[in-house]
Amino acid sequence: MNLLDAILNAQGGAAVQQAGASVGLSRDQTLTAMSALIPALAGGLQQNTSTADGLAGLLGALTGGQHQQYLDNPSLLSQAAAFTEGNGILGHILGSKDVSRQVATQASASTGISADVLKKLLPLVATMVMGALSQQRSQIAPQAPAAGSGGLAGMLGSLLDSNRDGSVVDDVASMLGRMLR
Repeated sequence: MNLLDAILNAQGGAAVQQAGASVGLSRDQTLTAMSALIPALAGGLQQNTSTADGLAGLLGALTGGQHQQYLDNPSLLSQAAAFTEGNGILGHILGSKDVSRQVATQASASTGISADVLKKLLPLVATMVMGALSQQRSQIAPQAPAAGSGGLAGMLGSLLDSNRDGSVVDDVASMLGRMLR
């Protein structure tokens, strides 16, 4: 199971439903929004893990955080702590609130969903992405080294780029497209 599948299938899709409901979106709207938001987060993760410090930071967050709880218990996504934690994750992944706003604005242009709503959804998507990475890390590679092609960077690439073409955008769009049918 890849990263996106882990998010979409968490508790029978309840995590996606709860995240959307928390910001007033339907399931289909949430899936559409996620198709625009997840590639930006994946790109930020890939960029961050290209350095030893970034990779170590992500590994520390995955092993030290409780991110998986949001997939295991989707009702937590409606609590203030999920938004707070998600905003912290966004700070690490994207670097600033300005970049988060740009991501929401670009996603709004491609989805037709209000940028204000997407700004509210983005922290929840970030918590789900980290939850799925944490879940995959514990299931696939509990003893994976922190660096190198066999480590977390390799795992991250394989989880995000299922067809191995070097781009996660087409993989995310394809999987979400199947969910919308």
